[in-house]
Amino acid sequence: MPPSPKIHPAYLETHFRQHQPFSDWPEEFAIITAFSTTGETWTKDQNESADRAIEVELQAHGQWHKRLTGYSPTTGHAEPGWAVEMPLSDACDLGLRYLQDAIYFVSGDELRVIPCGEPREHLLVGGFRERLENGP
Repeated sequence: MPPSPKIHPAYLETHFRQHQPFSDWPEEFAIITAFSTTGETWTKDQNESADRAIEVELQAHGQWHKRLTGYSPTTGHAEPGWAVEMPLSDACDLGLRYLQDAIYFVSGDELRVIPCGEPREHLLVGGFRERLENGP
């Protein structure tokens, strides 16, 4: 199945790394970053400021959230993000507030990428756990 025109192909090869191993995964959760969107370049300060802001917002709402880094096994590009337990529509809205093109959403072990804007078409990427590794 070819990627949706709204989804950059880099989203389909992303893997994830836990900063600290944890096993209390909810049945459904989103993976969101506040770093620059694919194809844009932000300064280190802009990326770090946005990341701190989204973390404060997640803490303020008391949602389960854990640090994950998404990375490309092909290019090595990596950026930290957050696994967060929240409904899909709220996660997409949060992504929009942080200028994101798309988020990941995990249900069971199915990893999907979903544009933050409309239409919010789900694109199955594969199994989440097969793309997850422990380590810094």
